[in-house]
Amino acid sequence: MKQKRQRFSFKHIYLVILFVILASDVIYAQRFEHIVDYQVNFANVSYKGKQYVGIRSFQDQGQNYVLSVDPITLETYVLNRNACKIVAVTSIEKVPYFDSSLYMKSFKHVRSNEQVLQDAGIDFPFPKERGINLTIDLCPSHKPLDKIVFETLFVAFKGVENSLPVAISLSGKWILNHETDLQWLINLQNKGLLTITWINHTYNHKVNKDPLNHNFLLATGTDVNYEVIANEKLMLSKGIVPSVFFRFPGLVSSNKIIEQVLSFGLIPVGSDAWLAKGQHAKDGSIVLIHANGNEEIGVQDFIQLLKSEQSNIKSKHWILHDLHEGFQY
Repeated sequence: MKQKRQRFSFKHIYLVILFVILASDVIYAQRFEHIVDYQVNFANVSYKGKQYVGIRSFQDQGQNYVLSVDPITLETYVLNRNACKIVAVTSIEKVPYFDSSLYMKSFKHVRSNEQVLQDAGIDFPFPKERGINLTIDLCPSHKPLDKIVFETLFVAFKGVENSLPVAISLSGKWILNHETDLQWLINLQNKGLLTITWINHTYNHKVNKDPLNHNFLLATGTDVNYEVIANEKLMLSKGIVPSVFFRFPGLVSSNKIIEQVLSFGLIPVGSDAWLAKGQHAKDGSIVLIHANGNEEIGVQDFIQLLKSEQSNIKSKHWILHDLHEGFQY
């Protein structure tokens, strides 16, 4: 028996074409493997009636793109430049709606805490509901990803939450040496099991035996511009949209470097609960653990934290907060 062939009308074809055109305006998971002319450029970006702050411009395979920030939610998007109305400005403060936005409020919080050598940036507990903001750093390491961190999360929140929000700080040298582990994380995101905020953690993440004021980004000869921009380009080449957040290696910075990072339009995020250092998580804490194989104590402390809160997790009285949402408070 012949099978009946499905007929497509011109209406169906039109809807398919329209979907493709609309989908091409906002890029979520495209690999930009041929980036050229990547620039720190600020702009007033209007896209489909919404206002964004453009922070980067670049080309890839003949197409022009703008990495943009929603000043209300702090979410980032790669927009097709041809779909936007763009007015270039000389600095981020010149964007008309920036001054009264959550984006500017975040800058002010950072500047109120930029004098300290370690743990500058946003580090206060928020929001005030039970739970934590989980940040996982992936510094350069030859050891495999501590998958147990994520597997334990899934077990702890099974039947409670479908997609768990986590912030993952990526260093370039980790990305280059852990392609399979990175793809494993991306697959979890694509399956909807994780909602990942990808944080720039510099390209090289240099560390030496010098005192903190001459270490990490403060080491002699460090090119902060390269550390930030090269890592963004690498993330984009892997299909990752960099968030507006930035994490200093070792949480070490200076007033000068804080201002450099802000000049890129990025918001430094610290931590008030680096578990491996014996700091305890409070409600709304920005918890820091390393899942790069080099911090067994921090990983075990985190697993113990989940166990201690298991009954609260099951009753939905202890949750993982989305880092973006905390800034609304």
